[in-house]
Amino acid sequence: MPGHETRFAGGEFSPTAARVFISYRSKEPDIGLAQQFYESLQAAGHPVFLAGESIRLGDNWSQRVDEALEACDFFLLLLSPQSAVSEMVTEEVRRAKQLRDTRDDHRPGILPIRVNFPFTSPLNYDLRGYLQRIQQREWTTDADTPIILQEVLSLVSGSQESRAWVRDVADSDRSPASSAPSALLPSPYSPVPTPPASHSPPLPIAEPELPEGQVDLASAFYVDRVPREGSARTTIEAQCYEAIVRPGALIRIKAPRQMGKTSLMARILRHAGDQHHLTVPLSFQIADAAIFNDLDKFLKWFCASVGRRLRLPNKLADYWDDIFGSKDNCTAYFEDYLLATITSPLTLCLDEVDMVFNHPNVASDFFGLLRAWHEAAKNSDLWKKLRLVVVHSTEVYIPMNINQSPFNVGLPIELPEFTAEQVQNLAARHGLRWAATEIEPLMAMVGGHPYLVRVALYHVARQETTLNRLLQTAPTEAGLYGDHLRRHLWNLEQRPEMAMAVKRVVQTSNPVRLQSVQAFQLHSMGLVNLQDNDVTFRCELYRRYFGDRLG
Repeated sequence: MPGHETRFAGGEFSPTAARVFISYRSKEPDIGLAQQFYESLQAAGHPVFLAGESIRLGDNWSQRVDEALEACDFFLLLLSPQSAVSEMVTEEVRRAKQLRDTRDDHRPGILPIRVNFPFTSPLNYDLRGYLQRIQQREWTTDADTPIILQEVLSLVSGSQESRAWVRDVADSDRSPASSAPSALLPSPYSPVPTPPASHSPPLPIAEPELPEGQVDLASAFYVDRVPREGSARTTIEAQCYEAIVRPGALIRIKAPRQMGKTSLMARILRHAGDQHHLTVPLSFQIADAAIFNDLDKFLKWFCASVGRRLRLPNKLADYWDDIFGSKDNCTAYFEDYLLATITSPLTLCLDEVDMVFNHPNVASDFFGLLRAWHEAAKNSDLWKKLRLVVVHSTEVYIPMNINQSPFNVGLPIELPEFTAEQVQNLAARHGLRWAATEIEPLMAMVGGHPYLVRVALYHVARQETTLNRLLQTAPTEAGLYGDHLRRHLWNLEQRPEMAMAVKRVVQTSNPVRLQSVQAFQLHSMGLVNLQDNDVTFRCELYRRYFGDRLG
């Protein structure tokens, strides 16, 4: 597109040059490697966006990054241990994948290079979903640089020698039937393993563990949750374990981002596996955007995805008849094939169902189907085999008939924040002998937000900062939460109406009435709490940061 060249540093370029966006973290060896790729690609005549070189003093950084992502032909991802836990990097990958999935030319091509980060090292839950079936290269020493660099140069120049990487990136990522090459990441949807040790975390002290999404099944830092109401002796986990073994069970888990939904889901899957269930976790974030535009295509994808994870052959052609409707075909595929073939109960966990909410034409029919299956289990031994777990971040704002919605039946689970007692217990597991004088100021800043609390405890336990220093810089981009806060700001600036809604919340300390969809979306992001029909900031950290940036 004309004019895009000027958005990348480096002067004049050929109209046929490939535009490259380099995603990296400002630490060695990432930054040095990024600089080498930048200089070599520039010298070869390709416009390159590298934040350290391309964003100038006074630029609006989020706008510059948005423009560069929109314009790029290739997204070169330097995936090191530090970038793999960066919320900004994860967000860049998500947007690159979203752009590619919604374009006819499938730009940008995503080229991940693992930097001192072996294939055996797990990625966080989101990155596993975004990068599944995408070919990756591995960098371990300086000797690897010229080899990988030459492949990248050949690829962006359109050389036939590197078409294999293009084919691996484009074709295998889009084809659900393709087999994954051995160099690819393990699937994030394989059965949840049972940890070798006891399920109980070792106490009171464990080696600090950096929070990076799903809490490992054997982690010492997973905290069982107590419902806001009800008996304090019954944890949310215990309620879910009891429910999932019941025939035809339906569990609904709702909580904002980074509250522990996926970690709880993994533990439900483990418990179901211990009871000899077949287990299938399925995240809707892995589906191409085009799938959500057509009910028939969506339900075919859904059936094929569940069957694939059960390692059953794809028989859509045998069970899909255009004479019948899509929902009837989908039901028949489960009833006459999937459930009829298996001999054990099936626990099916549906994660990120919020993505379906954004497509009302698909959503109402799909969720109505789930409700019908749940009701069928009351009278059918076959449907009793199916146990559903539905995981979402926001309120259900799509209009649905009350008798056709799965969101008013089954066991509802809403994950609360940590209590002061739980934060103190978690501090003790980190080896920190904290009393109320330390717990109270931390919770005054971040509340009981599980992710923010664990980040603080990790860095203090490793003596990389003190609690006082952490609290002083917390609501700034120079502080410990800078990456987290920038991601939220970037997301808000993508949607002016959401940024304006946050500005309204900033302007007063009282609860604010917003449009219901805006309130639900800000709540799903984890930025606000809902109080009846009004909202307030989730914690002081967000009030101070957005008060400065948007106030």
